[in-house]
Amino acid sequence: MVKTVSIAALVCALSVASVSAKEFQEHKNMMDHGDGHLMDMDGGMVMGQNADTLPGGCDKIAATKEITVHAGHKYSEKFPGTMFAFDQQEFQFEPCTKLTVHFVNDDEIRHQWMMHGLPKYLYPKGMFHLEVSGPGSVSGTLILPPGDKTYLVHCDIAQHMEKGMKAQLKVGKGGEDLPSIPGVTASIFPDDYSGKPFAPKEFAAQETAAIAASVAAAANAPSAKAADAKPANDEAFISGVGVVGLAIGVLAAPFLAKRFKGMSTGEVIATVFEWISEGIGFAVDLVGKLLKVLSSKKAIPLPDK
Repeated sequence: MVKTVSIAALVCALSVASVSAKEFQEHKNMMDHGDGHLMDMDGGMVMGQNADTLPGGCDKIAATKEITVHAGHKYSEKFPGTMFAFDQQEFQFEPCTKLTVHFVNDDEIRHQWMMHGLPKYLYPKGMFHLEVSGPGSVSGTLILPPGDKTYLVHCDIAQHMEKGMKAQLKVGKGGEDLPSIPGVTASIFPDDYSGKPFAPKEFAAQETAAIAASVAAAANAPSAKAADAKPANDEAFISGVGVVGLAIGVLAAPFLAKRFKGMSTGEVIATVFEWISEGIGFAVDLVGKLLKVLSSKKAIPLPDK
């Protein structure tokens, strides 16, 4: 009787263990819902897949690459204070690369590999999205846009990105590094053990004041003489500027036509405003760095006569 009960208990325990531990599953036979959206009933999903259509500005596929990215709790062990992470935190490819991502989830929960900021005329919602629920893998392909830019890659499950599952993908030379990339850049909200509560309004006010000071310094940078100086012939000066602008427009027209190929008017305007915003941000950042360098220099004492 005792042996029978023991065997029954053992069988029950093994059954529970087999149910609680999911088997690794490769999600290969997913249903195509159109617009690059594929999914199955077992927790595998691909959104924004594009293996054929070239983005505006790409004449051809520059390269064909494949990467395998793992996601899970164990990859966060090397980043104290985090809970989840990818096994890689930075990627870099040349523009117009056809990239296939093999995403592997090593945890018993749901994880994603999402890339944001892609052109919306080609990628719905501006993103490329891979998702796996529980241990398994899924693969998807996209064609990277032209230009030099840094894109955010993260898991969008609540708190997963904040707890470490975040990376950056650079196209070409890339742009500015993103903040709080584990092992790559410093955390924008570093841990504070002083006991003082974090004050978001005070932090935002300090950041705004710093940016305003940089902009004001840049506006006052030209000397009074330079500001007062005027061309001897205003009309000739304006004409010269117009000729130069026309020449630049003629030279840039083929590039712009190629870059905006396939875009709607709204997307063209949004792209231009994005360029302007990035240019202003670059200028402000440059001025801020210059002021920091100048302020750090000490006055050189004059030699005694």
